[in-house]
Amino acid sequence: MGEKKIRVSIYEDNHALRKSLAALIGSDSELELAGAFANPVNIVEETKEHFPDVMIMDIGMPGMSGIEAVALVKKHFPEIKVVMQTVFDDEQNIFHSVCAGAVGYLLKNTPPQQILDSLKLAAQGGAPMTPVIATKVLTLFRQYHAPASADVDLSTREKEILSSLAKGSSYKMIAAEHSISIDTVRFHIKNIYEKLHVHSMTEAVSRALREKLI
Repeated sequence: MGEKKIRVSIYEDNHALRKSLAALIGSDSELELAGAFANPVNIVEETKEHFPDVMIMDIGMPGMSGIEAVALVKKHFPEIKVVMQTVFDDEQNIFHSVCAGAVGYLLKNTPPQQILDSLKLAAQGGAPMTPVIATKVLTLFRQYHAPASADVDLSTREKEILSSLAKGSSYKMIAAEHSISIDTVRFHIKNIYEKLHVHSMTEAVSRALREKLI
C-alpha cells in the first residue's frame, strides 16, 4: 500500500473555479478530493461526513463568509488546516483570517503547482502564503507587538463596536446588532480611530487586542 493521501475539501462559490480546483487536486498523486462545495453553510456536517485534512477556502461566499467558516472549523475540528484562497489582499481580511485560525493565505492568481505545494505544506504543519501576503502579515505582526501607549478612554459603545469589528462583523451587521444606523456606526468608528491614533480597521483591532481594550 502507498502512503495515505492528503484529503482536501474545497469551499468556493465560483462554479468554474471550484471545478478547476477539483480537477487540479485530482491530478496530484499525493492529494485526494474530499468534497467541493459552493458555500460553507453546512460545513460542520460536511466535515464530519468527508473528514478532510486540509481545506481551501474562499472568503466571499453566500450565506457565510470564509472567515466565519474558518472559525467554525477550528472550533469543532482544530486539527484541520485551512488555507484561504481569495482575490482579497487587504490587511483587514488577512488579519481576520489569521485570527480565525487559517494557516495559509493565497491569492487566486497563484500558479497551480504552487497551490498544490501549499496544500501539502499546510498538511505538514507549514504556513503557505503568497509572498505579498507574507510581507503584510509581518507588518501586521510588528504592529501587534508595538509598545503599548498611554491609556485610551473608549466609551462602552465604542468598546462594543470595536469588539464586533474584531469578530469580523461588517458595518451593516454592527448596526443591526446594536440597533443603530450605519451612519452612527461610522461616527463611532471615526471617534475610535481618533482616540487610538490609527487610520484603519486592522490597526484599531490590532491595538485593541494588544492593549486589552476589549
